[in-house]
Amino acid sequence: MNHIEKIAARLADFGLDAMMITSESGERYALGFHGEGLLLVTRDAAQYTTDGRYIEAAREQIDGARVLLTTPDKGHLAFAREYIEARQLHNVGFESGAMTVDAHRKYTQALPCVLTPAQDLLDGLRASKDEGELAHMRRAQAVTDEAFRAILNFVRPGMTEREIAARLVYELLSRGGEKVSFDPIVAAGPNGSRPHAVPGDQIVDTGMFVTMDFGCKVEGYCSDMTRTVALGQPTQEMEAVYNAVLAAQKAGINAARAGVTGREIDAAARKVLQEAGYGEYFSHSFGHSLGVDIHESPNASSRETRPMPVGAVISAEPGVYIPGKFGVRIEDVLILNETGCEDITRSPKDLIVL
Repeated sequence: MNHIEKIAARLADFGLDAMMITSESGERYALGFHGEGLLLVTRDAAQYTTDGRYIEAAREQIDGARVLLTTPDKGHLAFAREYIEARQLHNVGFESGAMTVDAHRKYTQALPCVLTPAQDLLDGLRASKDEGELAHMRRAQAVTDEAFRAILNFVRPGMTEREIAARLVYELLSRGGEKVSFDPIVAAGPNGSRPHAVPGDQIVDTGMFVTMDFGCKVEGYCSDMTRTVALGQPTQEMEAVYNAVLAAQKAGINAARAGVTGREIDAAARKVLQEAGYGEYFSHSFGHSLGVDIHESPNASSRETRPMPVGAVISAEPGVYIPGKFGVRIEDVLILNETGCEDITRSPKDLIVL
């Protein structure tokens, strides 16, 4: 599966003769493959260069682009220069959101064309997933649900956050994940008040909440989920916070559909937590888009004023974080359509007590 034709079809809208793609996520989206190479997509053709580490796989897996082998004597830039000159390409877009200043300087000096920032071209296409992409994301989410079921049988008092995080990686990869979408977050007890806590030597003990945020990639596409579980009977305060977060998540999910703004989705969830008295402890947005990257756009945040497109895939992850005590986050992944959304996360959300 690749998106070369979709990219080519948008070039004229951006006034471009070609699009140059060099980032890992850009390559994966455009080609369905990553080989640390350079892709040039014109309005009627494409050329991809890579080295000997990837050339066999590239020639087997890539359709719709001419695949060429770089050598120590002829690298990516030499091939790109020849291609640009032969096809008389004058205005070439590049991934302005991914390219460093030094890399831009190198390409500008080496290539006989004008390099034009064109991150919006790719971001616009990537915001709406097609059926092939959604199939990969559903599978990645299914693997993640399976890993969650397995980890519930593993977690017990006396373990460290780090041990649980390591086991999550094992469960994800042993069930078909190619790699993790991001380093797992495992936060026990007071560490749960840190949304992006780093798993450490904190001992998991009876009476604690344990928050686990994790995901994997299938065919280059991400999953993402969070569950907060209790070890032993939770206090009334813990139950109240959990129920408020769950109600907020449900409100956001009910508001999520194509055509509404990210701000509206976020507001629906935020209102529930504010009315419950926990508004000040909800410190991030309701959700973010995901796909080839774990964080894409548009986002379900208070700053997002763009309408969500059909096929957008967003996380639904409100949380409450009380410093010195605990935190609660519940996260699903949603596919947006014109009438609502499909929640592709199947794991239970009622509070689980281990």
